[in-house]
Amino acid sequence: MLVVVHSNYEAMSKKAAEIVASRIRRKPNLVLGLATGSTPLGLYKELIRLHKNDGLDFSKVVTFNLDEYVGLAPEHDQSYHYFMWENLFKHINVNPSNIHVPQGMFGDLKISPFETDPKIEQFCTWYEDEIKKYGGVDIQILGIGGNGHIAFNEPGSSIGSRTRIKTLTEKTVKDNARFFKSKDEVPRYAITMGIGTIMESKELLLLANSAGKADAVKSAVEGSITAMCPASVLQLHRKAILVADKEAASKLASEFVTYG
Repeated sequence: MLVVVHSNYEAMSKKAAEIVASRIRRKPNLVLGLATGSTPLGLYKELIRLHKNDGLDFSKVVTFNLDEYVGLAPEHDQSYHYFMWENLFKHINVNPSNIHVPQGMFGDLKISPFETDPKIEQFCTWYEDEIKKYGGVDIQILGIGGNGHIAFNEPGSSIGSRTRIKTLTEKTVKDNARFFKSKDEVPRYAITMGIGTIMESKELLLLANSAGKADAVKSAVEGSITAMCPASVLQLHRKAILVADKEAASKLASEFVTYG
């Protein structure tokens, strides 16, 4: 894994945007995997700037988002549909028919440890097939959770997992509660790309900022490959890049780091 560390969040976001923009200029019909959360906001802001000021063209780009909460309508202000439209899609010239965000509304669900609702299984199969139809994701943007999760693949997730429904851990619910009025409003389930799906992307761009991510980053980059730190499997990818600020990279051994 290539590790590139910048002095602050703004600098790392600009570097990440530079990487994504270069891939779009090289391949205008790029299949771009997207992530939500606070970490990629700076990247999206810079991509918008590059579109408006430098003519970065998204008209042929196809997007696939990693995940979505189950039970939130697309217009809900905490859904990932809403997040992506507010923070990226409505500011660039992406074709709405080329946008893919997992569905979160399935009516009355019956979820147990031993059985998944057929409607969810059908949707997840369709989502996987759509990715294959476009030739796979060219570059997948990822964040990392404080417990090492990528997308909503929580610790213990199968390394070969595909798009599916996942129960969120209490830590993830607690971490995400800051975006809701109360912890009780945080959904307990999500549809997420699996680790196996993510690893099939041609290139991975992992973003990390703040001291709160330092332990997870160290485990992901220098630790053993284990399902208990899902991000650690990225060590096996042929083309993975970590772009981090100095706080998130503060616990890494210096010989692993390139400073931007």
